[in-house]
Amino acid sequence: MDYIDHVEVIRHGDFAAFRQALGPHRLVLLTTKATQSAYAFEFSSEDVLLFGKESAGVPAAVAASCDARIRLPMRAEVRSLNLATSAALALGEALRQTGGLPPL
Repeated sequence: MDYIDHVEVIRHGDFAAFRQALGPHRLVLLTTKATQSAYAFEFSSEDVLLFGKESAGVPAAVAASCDARIRLPMRAEVRSLNLATSAALALGEALRQTGGLPPL
């Protein structure tokens, strides 16, 4: 990966350690079980976005511990979107709202 020098990878022992490391930052879960659209949600530049498995999402206990749960709009016949596509759409909207996109 030629971009690895531009990111920081942090590993946590478990979800509790991850949650503790977030401190005051809001944990925002993208889930098909949410009712609020990602496009109607007000993102903060300090938000941490969480995505689960394409096949199963996140465990119920993890979902319950999140500060917000939002979803990407999709057709009713579609069970879910590809994880990479979902992450790109949600991150793009969060960065757009918070002014975090680099200039063209």
